[in-house]
Amino acid sequence: MAGATKWKIYDKAGTYQAACKEVEAAAVLVAFYGDGSTIRSGHSWIMWREGAEETPAAESYEEVARTVTTRAAIRRIVARVPPHDPGAK
Repeated sequence: MAGATKWKIYDKAGTYQAACKEVEAAAVLVAFYGDGSTIRSGHSWIMWREGAEETPAAESYEEVARTVTTRAAIRRIVARVPPHDPGAK
């Protein structure tokens, strides 16, 4: 059975364009759609915004994959950490 597509690609207008199972495939698409296009985890968290990053996606799909997977891992960790309550003992 095929797994769910995790990575969603939006163009610069914010229109949902595609879904990918592999980050490298998503990188190809944001390189194609150009500045302002995004790779999102699901339909919400932006993990890559083409044109705002140090390196364009077309220069290194592997770099996009490393950056996106690292940001997604950090996001999952942060989601599990309860908010700080200064009044808690």
